[in-house]
Amino acid sequence: MNTLDLSRWQFGITTVYHFIFVPLTIGLAPLVAIMQTVWYVTGSERWLRATKFFGKLLLINFAMGVVTGIVQEFQFGMNWSAYSRFVGDVFGAPLAMEGLAAFFLESTFLGLWIFGWDRLPRKVHLATIWLAAIGVNLSAYFIIAANSFMQHPVGVRFNPERGRAELVDIWAVLTNPTTLAAFPHAVTASFLTAGTFVAGVAAWWAVKAARAGDEDTAAVHRPLLRLGLAVIVLAGVGVAISGDAQAKLMFQQQPMKMASAEAICSTETGAGFSLFAIGDLSNACDVRTLSIPGVTSFLATGDPHATVTGVNELQKRYEQKFGPGDYKPLLPVTYWAFRLMIGFGLGSAALAVAGLWLTRRHRTPSRRWFARLAVIAIATPYLANTAGWIFTEMGRQPWVVAPNPTGNPQIRMLTADGVSPVSATTVAISLTIFTLLYGALAVVWYVLMRRYVQQGAPPVEPPQVLTEDDAPLTFAY
Repeated sequence: MNTLDLSRWQFGITTVYHFIFVPLTIGLAPLVAIMQTVWYVTGSERWLRATKFFGKLLLINFAMGVVTGIVQEFQFGMNWSAYSRFVGDVFGAPLAMEGLAAFFLESTFLGLWIFGWDRLPRKVHLATIWLAAIGVNLSAYFIIAANSFMQHPVGVRFNPERGRAELVDIWAVLTNPTTLAAFPHAVTASFLTAGTFVAGVAAWWAVKAARAGDEDTAAVHRPLLRLGLAVIVLAGVGVAISGDAQAKLMFQQQPMKMASAEAICSTETGAGFSLFAIGDLSNACDVRTLSIPGVTSFLATGDPHATVTGVNELQKRYEQKFGPGDYKPLLPVTYWAFRLMIGFGLGSAALAVAGLWLTRRHRTPSRRWFARLAVIAIATPYLANTAGWIFTEMGRQPWVVAPNPTGNPQIRMLTADGVSPVSATTVAISLTIFTLLYGALAVVWYVLMRRYVQQGAPPVEPPQVLTEDDAPLTFAY
């Protein structure tokens, strides 16, 4: 494997690993804020216990996300310096804004929330978790804006003397139509992840408490289960609507990605949605598919009889426009990642259907199979998010900055042209180190999350009365 292959593997491994923690943080922070708001309004001790329980899990997840996310930005200078030289003037702006949001807004107020339980007025303390939740989602917006520029470059001009892209309109970058379509999809998917996580954990505890006759514990977790199920339903609808809007936009901006996602080799009228394929996707789409007629055309244009351009025709078109080369992504990865994204999302739907039925009329579920389903369902939105991220990035290949069909044709870059001039051995060493280190961190994260989930919601302790002389800065948990 050469430097390009190893650099792509390293960025893929570190990004996918980091993205395990991101959706849960984005969705769980507002849910913890909602739990604390209910406690503030009602004064119910149960909601205080719920806030501290899921707040602790949020903090563990947040810390792991910060640690693994720092590596991402270093790679732009270490492994992808040619890319950074070409679009660093543009790409760096939203990343800088994300840094301000992440390290000044969310981290500051999250710190105040952690250490301020017995020191801040309740209303002020409640405001800190809401501001932290806003900061988390604002941070996500800037990251998506940076990534959307790679998918659909806008707000830039090409400097022929320097041979690089230069930012001329930051507002255009922040309001990129790709960003406006991708952000709702990413956020609703994050709420789906968090809702499934809350519902899954609460369901496991509710079943355990019901079978043991522990009415107090069941009374804490049944409302949490219902909250998680409601979030699943609302977020699921949001994912479907925003995904449809994003797909229609991608058919316009990156038709090769979407044609590859459906294994549409030749141009079709009334193109069907492929459920699965049999054959060799890497061999010029030599496959047979079981499909639903007209669905892909409808997803692309809103018209089930519309014509969808195929991979082979798009390849010829790109060769005429950009010169000789292979402009097709890896079809097996693009095709199956798209299906896995949708398929794994059904795990949350199964939990919602079963949970809403078993908790009807104020019932507390006691079936063991439901507890097992809840635990299994927790993993499914993680897998769906990972598959979706792989589809988004791999479907853009071979471009690291995909050309804008209606923009400046000089603002584009092949992935092969963005890699740093370093040896394959150097990248291989760092790839090995990061993979082993992240594997160790994965074990730590799993052990911590499992331990505190099994401990359950902590009992409420009376507030400490401390003077200025003997009040240390103590962690709230």
